Amino acid sequence: MQQFAQIQAEFTEEQFEEISALVHQLAGIHLHEGKKELVKSRLAKRTRQLQLRNLNEYITYVREDTTGRELILMLDAISTNLTFFFRESKHFDFLRETILPSLEQKRKKIRIWSAGCSSGEEPYSVAILLHEVIPSAASRDIRILATDLSTRVLAVACRGEYGEDSFRDTPPPLVQKYFDLIQRQPQRLYRVSASLRNMIHFARLNLMDPWPMKGPFDVIFCRNVMIYFDKPTQNRLVNRFYDLLTEGGALLLGHSESLTGTKHRFRYHQPATYVR
Repeated sequence: MQQFAQIQAEFTEEQFEEISALVHQLAGIHLHEGKKELVKSRLAKRTRQLQLRNLNEYITYVREDTTGRELILMLDAISTNLTFFFRESKHFDFLRETILPSLEQKRKKIRIWSAGCSSGEEPYSVAILLHEVIPSAASRDIRILATDLSTRVLAVACRGEYGEDSFRDTPPPLVQKYFDLIQRQPQRLYRVSASLRNMIHFARLNLMDPWPMKGPFDVIFCRNVMIYFDKPTQNRLVNRFYDLLTEGGALLLGHSESLTGTKHRFRYHQPATYVR
């Protein structure tokens, strides 16, 4: 514990700036000053796990790791993931009332991308909605791509097991219909049904890297992700999304996000909702 406390105490402004620059260069994430204490605490723990003496050694370790594995673990360590099923419900209302009925009538195939899917609640919520709105969803050519930078949250998403807290905004009939109760004590634990799993492909993706998928997508969710990027990075990302959407396709941002001050070609529809 004494070594751990010493590592935290030695975290200098220069070290924070170097880590911030490295994270921005490789992942596009902007670590502002308000993140300093979080970064210090989590990377000190990671430094101790590797039995390194200080954060300078840790920074060198990350830079010299040719496998890229430690970079992934570092980004996992400093990421904060908070989500639950049907979070920010107005987007799901928009999907149910406007987007999906139109797609059901006009398109043989439907493609949706959850960019920054975290632990999976968002893409599974979309899959539930697709089954509810489109009766023939199971037999249609419908696919959801769900990507995230963090291998830690992707492992949770692929496992598809959730406690009661994840269902705070989910009507009980939907829980009963699309989840299996696999544990009652000490708290209830649910596993997603095969009908939802079969619709989703999970993959790790750094949004700053080239994208292997060609699209087009009918809907792109990128909620509570761009708050971590600076304006130039947001500009590039938003226009890449635009190019990957179908005509009339929608980009859904977090409710605390907007494209104000961003150079883009989207048409504003409603708060945090933009249409190509």
